[in-house]
Amino acid sequence: MHGDLHGLQTPLGARSSRNQAARLLIPGRPLRWMVTQVIKLTGQNPAYRLTHRHTSIRKAPSQVSSLLMKRSLNKIHWPDALQLGPVTVLTGEERGKYPHGNSVLVRGTHQSVLIDPSLTIANRGAPAPVDQVFLSHVHEDHIPGMSQLQGIPVHCHEEDAIGLTSIDGLMSMYGLPPTLEEEFRQEVIDDFHYEPQVDVSTFSGNAIFDLGGVEIQVIHTPGHTRGHCAFLIPQARTVFLGDIELSGFGPYYFDAHSSLESFEQSMSRCRSLDADYFVTFHHKWVISGREKFLQMLDDFANVISNREEAMLEFMTEPRTIGDCVSKRFVYRPSVDMNLVQHVETRSALIHVNRMLEQGRITKVSENTYQAA
Repeated sequence: MHGDLHGLQTPLGARSSRNQAARLLIPGRPLRWMVTQVIKLTGQNPAYRLTHRHTSIRKAPSQVSSLLMKRSLNKIHWPDALQLGPVTVLTGEERGKYPHGNSVLVRGTHQSVLIDPSLTIANRGAPAPVDQVFLSHVHEDHIPGMSQLQGIPVHCHEEDAIGLTSIDGLMSMYGLPPTLEEEFRQEVIDDFHYEPQVDVSTFSGNAIFDLGGVEIQVIHTPGHTRGHCAFLIPQARTVFLGDIELSGFGPYYFDAHSSLESFEQSMSRCRSLDADYFVTFHHKWVISGREKFLQMLDDFANVISNREEAMLEFMTEPRTIGDCVSKRFVYRPSVDMNLVQHVETRSALIHVNRMLEQGRITKVSENTYQAA
């Protein structure tokens, strides 16, 4: 699927050039310094060299480049903002620690897109005009900033749209027990400013949006939710990873619309992403360098295999699901939240069922299992 946000078709097969400044080697100077010096000397940003992909803009390449430079370098007034060419990372409070998050503003010559308007956006407002909102997925902490963007069209993957149309739809994505759902439902409305959205558009995986000299490429990365997506902005050599957050906690795949197997496949898909900067909504903020990202991605994925190995060791003796829940393979014993029992139960069921299918454990009696 190809398209843009003002009705123009994007030609197939074309790709914008890589950041030429990345090939410069000046000891002791980071890439951002080098790019800044090139801009000062030449008035041009080496990150942007337009190709025939953008001829449908109806402006000469030099005009497009000039407009893009002016818009992307227009200073954003936001604490701890990080600018990566046409991408501005709007750092959330406490570096995006839940319930806050790190939103991303992408600006082209025709359109500006805000990705995942966080609770920090809800508290402060958007720092620049926004034409469209894109969501990596529909969860309570990724949408509260829309309360500051009334009337702005919102786009999400078709598999997650149910969470935008009604609070019942959103609750169905979590699959919480009734007692927990009642309390959480009110929290989402009161603390995360949830309102059903009227102007919702959906995209599928591999969609490409042209903002005018800047593209947003959609990479479907299900697992956390069915419609979770990452966004690649080639002209900035940047990927927004959403809740593939690379934290020590590991992947979260315990909701009704989550899938462990899909999450694992998505993490494998992320290994092929061609970028230099990797932005997470929570915790890690911005990872600079592909090698560092791949190592962090491996560590993130290994939380799953380490969890299963720990469960197998625990099951050298017959154990029930309740035993696994009490042992806690997701949360530390010191964590005291209403959600813990539900998540530990979901995790135990997911892994026990998978290890049964793989023949790694056997069922020795009703609801009792042991390592094979």
